[in-house]
Amino acid sequence: MTMIIESLENPKIKNIVKLRESSRQRQERALFLIEGYREIGLALRAGVQIENLFYSPGYIKRGPAIEEEKIIEVSKKVFSKISYREKPDGFLAVAKIKDKKLADLKLSANPLLVVLEAVEKPGNLGAILRTADAAGADAVIINDAKTDIYSPNVIRASQGTVFTIAAILSSAAETIEFCKNNKIRIFAATPEAKKEYTHVDYKEARAIVMGAEDKGLSQAWLEAADEKIKIKMRGKIDSLNVSVSAAVILFEALRQRN
Repeated sequence: MTMIIESLENPKIKNIVKLRESSRQRQERALFLIEGYREIGLALRAGVQIENLFYSPGYIKRGPAIEEEKIIEVSKKVFSKISYREKPDGFLAVAKIKDKKLADLKLSANPLLVVLEAVEKPGNLGAILRTADAAGADAVIINDAKTDIYSPNVIRASQGTVFTIAAILSSAAETIEFCKNNKIRIFAATPEAKKEYTHVDYKEARAIVMGAEDKGLSQAWLEAADEKIKIKMRGKIDSLNVSVSAAVILFEALRQRN
């Protein structure tokens, strides 16, 4: 029989709030939140293990296929407390974190990687994951992570694509070695580059490397780069938002590959 929670003081509800608000809680308990019918469905298809599914009939009655003993019904008032969306659809899951290792990454015959160094904003990381999925990239590799990949804001901004593309935490040194060992040429995006992003060849194995908007890429990546590329600015500013830059370069790579 499905459990029903109506109290805001229920320990399960308090724990969800902690997971929503604290990266430390997520890491210590190896749990994170997924809100939304579509996002939960993508997670299930990717093999993510769901601990509990919370739903509120006050929003909607049809839900993902989850074992009945894991389903917990909550009142609309309770769901409003645990939700992190402006327009919730009534579904929120607590899921197990399963970190992916670079050594476990299975590359396609002609890989395209996105490497992000020290990107801070969850919205930017989520948007890049969504773009990388749309462009058919093999993986998004995150160096010197400044935001929690399991943050509710990353999952929301990614529209669930954090589950459809390999998102891997790694060091710059390990990622550079991985690229060299797999004969993946490194294209480092930097405003100081001489070549425009349209003047290089993306048809073979490539890693597009991007840094934080304020600091750019580390010296390690600039020295490891096979090519340094830039998006030429025609106006008064000297750079684009990192998620916009990633989209521009990735879809140039996709255009050339097609």
